[in-house]
Amino acid sequence: MREREKGQATLLLPFLLVLVLVIVIGFLPSFLSDSSHFGDIELNSIADGKISGNGEGIKYHVPEMDDTSKKEFFPVEKKYRSRAVVCGPNRAGHRAHLRSLGLLDDDFAKPFIGIANSWNEMHPGHVHLRTLAEEVKKGIWQAGGIPWEFNTIALCDGVVHGHPGMRFTLPSRDLIADSIEIIAEGQQLDGFVCICSCDKIVPGMMMAMARLDLPSVIVTGGPMMPGSFKGKPVAIPDMREGVGKWVTGIYSDQEALELECSVCPGPGSCAMNGTANTMSCVAEILGLSLPGCATAHAVTALKKRIAKESGRLVVRLIEEDRRPSSCLTPAAFQNALILTAAIGGSSNATIHIPAIAAERGIAITLDDVEKASRGTPLICSLKSSGPHTFWDLDQAGGVPALIKELSPLLASEAMTCSSLTLAEIAKKATNRNPEVIRPLTKPVRPEGSFAILKGNLAPLGCIVKQTGVEARMMEHTGPARVFDSEKEAEAAIYGGRISPGDVVVIRYEGPKGAPGMPEMFSATAALMGMGLGSTSAIVTDGRFSGATRGPCIGHIAPEAASGGPIAYVKEGDRIKIDIPARVLQLLVSAEELEERKRTMAIRQREIASRVLRRYVKGVGEVSSGAVVE
Repeated sequence: MREREKGQATLLLPFLLVLVLVIVIGFLPSFLSDSSHFGDIELNSIADGKISGNGEGIKYHVPEMDDTSKKEFFPVEKKYRSRAVVCGPNRAGHRAHLRSLGLLDDDFAKPFIGIANSWNEMHPGHVHLRTLAEEVKKGIWQAGGIPWEFNTIALCDGVVHGHPGMRFTLPSRDLIADSIEIIAEGQQLDGFVCICSCDKIVPGMMMAMARLDLPSVIVTGGPMMPGSFKGKPVAIPDMREGVGKWVTGIYSDQEALELECSVCPGPGSCAMNGTANTMSCVAEILGLSLPGCATAHAVTALKKRIAKESGRLVVRLIEEDRRPSSCLTPAAFQNALILTAAIGGSSNATIHIPAIAAERGIAITLDDVEKASRGTPLICSLKSSGPHTFWDLDQAGGVPALIKELSPLLASEAMTCSSLTLAEIAKKATNRNPEVIRPLTKPVRPEGSFAILKGNLAPLGCIVKQTGVEARMMEHTGPARVFDSEKEAEAAIYGGRISPGDVVVIRYEGPKGAPGMPEMFSATAALMGMGLGSTSAIVTDGRFSGATRGPCIGHIAPEAASGGPIAYVKEGDRIKIDIPARVLQLLVSAEELEERKRTMAIRQREIASRVLRRYVKGVGEVSSGAVVE
């Protein structure tokens, strides 16, 4: 009996297998056509797009979806790249997350726009940026977009001076750019607005705009109003130098305290021609911000109006598919160098402009800086090396008025985010105070702010803000006083150990050596405050603040930590400075210099910070923008 049953089962097995196969074949096509059966495996999903790089930022090639509308319970018709986040039944979970944030049904079809806000409660230049973000949001909503605000970091250079925190500020620039890229790509934003004010944040955000090449606009937070001390306008450089005047007895205790309490009257970037305001002007002439944005002060209603209009503008940029690459051309970067030279801008611009250009594959060199400065008269005399504040510049007409006066030197056909060319902006502009913004025929000085020096002490070049140097120090030869850190040099200056005629050499303060290339603001302020600014010089592989004035030569390349000649300077060596001839020379023989290279060891600092260790591994030469690879 068991044998018979076993035989019958054997005969039925082939029949059952055929039946199962027929059923599977019948249902398989419809099963495969519905990608929702596969969870995260998306066979017919727009997320199956391929990624390619073409040197112009990451581009996503997203295939069109098949006609599966009959299988969608909530169809979304969206033409923007954020459709990758919200379109299709397999994006129901994504939409559910966004609905929890308050999105309505018709919001999913609108452009998703990021607001990169560098608000920071411990930063006078950024403490007011939440207010501006709200205005940007209003503009985006009004124009039919969906704003998504997110934050990135912002260090105040004025708070990190003179202690280890200064080593982190230049590295923060590239990290800011990276953080914006991560959010914009991770959330597939259609465009974004950057809100920022100060030294490394403005260039870092412009680097992100250039790198991503998404429709975007930058709103700079605006300068601080100038303070008032003894009836005169003051800015933060007056405080730094005021300490030296207090040390020497020029200021009493009460006067020094009164200055401290008066110099920074409210929010905004420092009321001088420092890096923050210089780079805001650069953003405007590059066409990345609206006309008038750079000098519209932090506390004014005009700044709020510009923020709201920028929110409206970014929606229009997305609809018209207008990207930063349409503005960021080689000619535009030359315009930026010309403007910076004409206003006596921060020497740090010569680090940041090449770094922004590099994001577009454009090379800006120190030779470009030298050419622009040689051919551009200085037409503004702004604090810290001149009498006028940024409020004076704004009242005179701001960047549009500067463009008007500089038009003969500029590539005026350059396009801006406002859809106006520089020529059209100049035509609408008015120079309301020719004493603040001089015509080219009546300049403050015949050349621009920068001079690029070269010689055996700086084979790749170095920079001095020549417009802040007194005539008697344009040519100088003196003995080297050598220090391996700014702290040692500052102590020597305040301690009275530096004599008139000395050349203070501060080394191992470059991108790799410090690391992080801190500004030598404390040392330079000490030199000026102690009355040595017209008789002594500073030479360093570190940076200077935009507020620096006096014979201060920085950015020496190669730096000491990379084996540059500055590492082999000895106490008492004679150093020749000839700014008109663009020469910086260590007066020792080539044979002696080679012997020192064989016998003197390069100093290696122990780096406790993991962030700075990574930075040292990736950072390039300052002569090329100190770009992190």
